Amino acid sequence: MHCPVCNHEESKVVDSRLSGDGTAIRRRRECEKCGFRFSTVEEVELLDLVVVKRDGRREMYSSEKLAAGIRKALEKRPYTQEAFSALIHQIESDILKKGTNEITSAEVGEIIMERLRGFDKVAYIRFASVYRSFEDVKTFQRILDDLRTSKVKRRKK
Repeated sequence: MHCPVCNHEESKVVDSRLSGDGTAIRRRRECEKCGFRFSTVEEVELLDLVVVKRDGRREMYSSEKLAAGIRKALEKRPYTQEAFSALIHQIESDILKKGTNEITSAEVGEIIMERLRGFDKVAYIRFASVYRSFEDVKTFQRILDDLRTSKVKRRKK
């Protein structure tokens, strides 16, 4: 790891800690040349994963593309960057749990919707309306009714 001050190639790890959700490791480092201390973060990256689109095309998984789609659904909604990062990690963890090198865009969409449903109901509806190509108001009403029903069931438990 290059020092951000003197660009020396060698640094030593002074301290390592897991992030709150356990999906990343924060490392405190010290440059062996100038003694400057800085932090780095290690995260799991989904690399050799292929997403099969609805039309049969295949493309490499992109965390940035996933995040952009979710940001669009969360537009003008209150959330913290920390909560957003945790949401992305949860979704990617669910994808990893599939244990395969290939996943359909439909499977990714369902995972996103399931996680968004618990994260922000408005974002969930926005994402679902685009993902499932809602045609009319009745479809929106069904989703709203499902949300109300699940909320009532949780209160009774």
